Amino acid sequence: MVFSAVLNSTEIICNRVFTGIEGNLNVTLQVWDIGGQTIGGKMLDKYIYGAQGVLLVYDITNSQSFENLEDWLNMVRKANEESDTQPAISLIGNKIDLEHMRTVKMEKHQRFCQENGLISQFVSAKTGDSVFLCFQRLAAEVLGIKLNKAEMEQSQHIVKAELVDYPQDEGPIRQETNQSKICSVQ
Repeated sequence: MVFSAVLNSTEIICNRVFTGIEGNLNVTLQVWDIGGQTIGGKMLDKYIYGAQGVLLVYDITNSQSFENLEDWLNMVRKANEESDTQPAISLIGNKIDLEHMRTVKMEKHQRFCQENGLISQFVSAKTGDSVFLCFQRLAAEVLGIKLNKAEMEQSQHIVKAELVDYPQDEGPIRQETNQSKICSVQ
């Protein structure tokens, strides 16, 4: 499966479209990044309802981000209660490039996945390590395709997406005037 990324980001929601080919299937993943949203956000369930796949991402160096997963998982399932099917859900441990700072044990991650029927994955968004595989595994799960070990190992290449960084307005420019730099205290 080969994906190309089209990025369109805003301050609140980041929408990414990945298009790929799996065998004879043309696959398009539309990804809504709702990171940073509060769990009680009024529009949150609108983004999640009807989703076929969900990536729950936490920071392996931040225990609190892992502790919040139970609430996020319940919210995803509740938002899709009236849907015909529940989405395939992957639990993603991010920042594996900071393994030396890990606070969430791998066993805890694996146990949470087993107890809740989740796909387990570890990635580094910073280096791109296993990001492609993360999307490929979720797409395969949604499509009911079983990936073999060779396909998964081949898919661990680095994914990089360029984001445009627009210059910020720095406000009015002050001109230096010729003033004395002498200070006297009386």
